[in-house]
Amino acid sequence: MNQLDKIYAVILAGGSGTRFWPLSRETWPKQMLKIVGEDTLLRQSVRRLEGFIPLEHVFVVTTEKLAQDIKTHLNMFGRNANQIKVIKEPCGRNTAPAIGLASIYVRKMDPEALMLVMPSDHLIKEVTKFENDVRMAIEGAEKDYLVTFGIHPNKPETGYGYMKVKEEPVPGLTLKKLEKFVEKPDRETARSYLEEGNYFWNSGIFLWRVSKIIREFERYMPQLYGGLEIIGESLGTENEKERIETVYSEIDSLSIDYGILEKSHDVLTLPASFDWSDVGNWPALDDVLDHDSHGNIIRGNAIGLDNHNSIIFGSDRLLATIGLKDMVVVDTPDATFISPKERTQEVRKVVEELKKNGKEEHSVHRTVERPWGSYTVLEKGDRYKIKRIVIKPHEKLSVQIHRHRSEHWVVISGTAKVTRDNESFFVNPNESTYIPISTKHRLENPGRIPLQIIEVQNGDYVEEDDIERFEDDYGR
Repeated sequence: MNQLDKIYAVILAGGSGTRFWPLSRETWPKQMLKIVGEDTLLRQSVRRLEGFIPLEHVFVVTTEKLAQDIKTHLNMFGRNANQIKVIKEPCGRNTAPAIGLASIYVRKMDPEALMLVMPSDHLIKEVTKFENDVRMAIEGAEKDYLVTFGIHPNKPETGYGYMKVKEEPVPGLTLKKLEKFVEKPDRETARSYLEEGNYFWNSGIFLWRVSKIIREFERYMPQLYGGLEIIGESLGTENEKERIETVYSEIDSLSIDYGILEKSHDVLTLPASFDWSDVGNWPALDDVLDHDSHGNIIRGNAIGLDNHNSIIFGSDRLLATIGLKDMVVVDTPDATFISPKERTQEVRKVVEELKKNGKEEHSVHRTVERPWGSYTVLEKGDRYKIKRIVIKPHEKLSVQIHRHRSEHWVVISGTAKVTRDNESFFVNPNESTYIPISTKHRLENPGRIPLQIIEVQNGDYVEEDDIERFEDDYGR
């Protein structure tokens, strides 16, 4: 049997990615952005496995809140998208519970499986080297080791954790024994690590036997292990969701590094041969994107004069800048972020302030993707909201009721099929219809071109959670 036939990939995709606000939002985190390359970081992570690990062996772990958007996001893989299994956590509890939950699902499919764990929002351009390194890591995993992928530091980075390895490889393997994990160092200590040569950045990529990691959970995290076994007994039954919610309400939030890897005696490190970036903040783009002759990164609808070493992201409207140096400017339809590069990590404080003040810009974009298409909020005020809604051909919204608002629809292009209570009818371009408060209704596109409508909402409450679904093709 080919050694790759036993590998299952687990992609961790539950992060919020606040460090890339305003491009990233709570409902559209970093892994779903096209920051580097022609595709999003999440889809690049899946494509990295193509022809190497079959899609039916790929799991994506995310939160209940993000799961539907993740599934929609993966629909770009066409009919094969349904082969990717999405595991839903009730809420984020760091990497140890996420990996533990995934291990129970993988074990159910194959108790002898090898399990490759990787983040969804990192950048690895050298796919062939990545595949070759995974093959090398298999050698250690098959000997019942936990294998971590270490990245050779190329600068004294203070934002990463480090792994110190022993000089000599393990006999019979090309991997090295892990000596210890080191927390994020100060600048001077990071320089000393760089000079010593046996320190590596912790990439967050791991490979092990699923049976081995479950035994390590039993040994070092017994409370979590007990909960995982309770979940394992319920997989495939009607009690599965309830059991997961119960277990997650009782477990601690802990990283796999702290919970298992720092305690285990069976950890090896593979010095990775591929280039890697965690694309952890706005200045990290300097390492992975092309610059102009003045050291600037300029994207989107933007022009600049006499700027130097700055990162400038435009959006729909024109963004013009003059005389910037070492700055980050990011414009979106509903928010603009301006900061010196050295202070961009404080964007988290901005997001916290938005949450505290009840501003929705921390959570959603003005344009929101849905399984059936998208909507864009054009204007919002007291007792009203105006949207542009685009529905894909042959797709439909759920059968729903709004208890606090009415809706008026004007068709711009395409033909709408409207169900309102017990009647169904078609609405053509330049025609309109009205949905009163507390009226059961559905909107669908029976045609071959996108349906575009303008929706005017009016009522005491016009937020997105005023919805009661009765029938939904997407299981929401």
